Amino acid sequence: MLIFLMALTALVTIIFFSALALYLMAIKDLLEAIGGSPNSYLAKLRMGLRAIETETGHLPGQVTKLNEGLTAVADGLQVADKHLTATIDAVLHQQGG
Repeated sequence: MLIFLMALTALVTIIFFSALALYLMAIKDLLEAIGGSPNSYLAKLRMGLRAIETETGHLPGQVTKLNEGLTAVADGLQVADKHLTATIDAVLHQQGG
């Protein structure tokens, strides 16, 4: 009986590791299809991302200039807001008195 259980354990272990090896090989094949060659999906994605990086590389300098311009516009709008508030206060004062 003991020899039978040992043989059964060995057989189950062999089956388990065989199935594990088969699934690992299948996973390896899928991973190679995704990123294992220069024509793979991963390589194409990398090329596309590099193209986007090249095309948008000039943006940081322009954004800094845009922020400076928008800050100046905001300052001007605050001054205009103060003038309009003063004008409204003056009109209300004339109407009331």
